[in-house]
Amino acid sequence: MDLKISGKRALVCASSKGLGRGCAEALAEAGCELVMNARGAEALEAAAADIRAAHGGEVTPVAADVTSEEGRATLLEAAGEIDILVTNAGGPPPGMWHDWDRSDFIAALDANMLTPIALMTALMPKMMARGWGRVVNITSQSVKAPIPQLGLSNAARTGLTGYVAGTARQVAPHGVIVNNILPGIHATDRADALDGTVAKAEGISLEEARAQRAATIPARRYGSAAEFGQMCAFLCSEHAGFIVGQNILLDGGGVNTTL
Repeated sequence: MDLKISGKRALVCASSKGLGRGCAEALAEAGCELVMNARGAEALEAAAADIRAAHGGEVTPVAADVTSEEGRATLLEAAGEIDILVTNAGGPPPGMWHDWDRSDFIAALDANMLTPIALMTALMPKMMARGWGRVVNITSQSVKAPIPQLGLSNAARTGLTGYVAGTARQVAPHGVIVNNILPGIHATDRADALDGTVAKAEGISLEEARAQRAATIPARRYGSAAEFGQMCAFLCSEHAGFIVGQNILLDGGGVNTTL
């Protein structure tokens, strides 16, 4: 399918690996010019080189901590005019309700709620002026089905979801389409970290922890970054103009809900 976004300029956050890289790969395949962001310069440069070699398009890596004001300013200055924004940031650590204090919640909100909002606030006005734009926020299945040990993530990502619900409907008349993708477990470093915590707590191997989790998913496997990226690219496409303010689950059927 021709997504009709060849030549559009896309900014993808946290895209040196994992789900962000999957999104960057799919957008490059669709013909987009890429601005890739991550904190680690070495991994980011390597990912950018791989994507450039595979797809032949323009790829600009910008190493910066997008969760800080200084990092965002550096990224936005380097990015220039952006048609497509994919927000993404690693989730906060798991724990129990009594483990967290105010500073933990502020850090989670900064990374997983306020940073995406700041990027949208900075970039959507020009999208609106041009009459076209796409924003995809990578959140979590925990927005629909809270995960007890991920209380920090539950809180921050649900806050972002509420913000997007109203904002998406305000900017849609101007051709700017905003949606969220809610990943379940995918084969990424984040999954390894979560499974590692389970393995340590239960005294089992990492492979056993993965198999244990996979058995709870109707698809009986983890998702891949590549298939996640393809959904992201579709939501960024010309064909997604009537999908507004939605929360798209990519979880292999893990969340058992009718709506």
